[in-house]
Amino acid sequence: MTRGVHQLFVEGQINPFALFGRHVVGDWGDLSDDDKMLNERALNQGGGRLMSSYEIASDLKVWIITEWDRSVTTLLLPSEY
Repeated sequence: MTRGVHQLFVEGQINPFALFGRHVVGDWGDLSDDDKMLNERALNQGGGRLMSSYEIASDLKVWIITEWDRSVTTLLLPSEY
């Protein structure tokens, strides 16, 4: 997780483990249908990165990105991208 996500975790504003759990089971959160289809295609055909977006509050989102080769998964704020 990035520093921004870690700070929100320390402050008790988010539970990154719960968000990661949703990502792992294919609950992509607040993505468009097209982006969800891209994730499903990446899972079924391989080779693509996976992304989830979770709106925590009206002014707070957390993104989770798993790289195409599944080597790294990062929890970050959109402003940290």
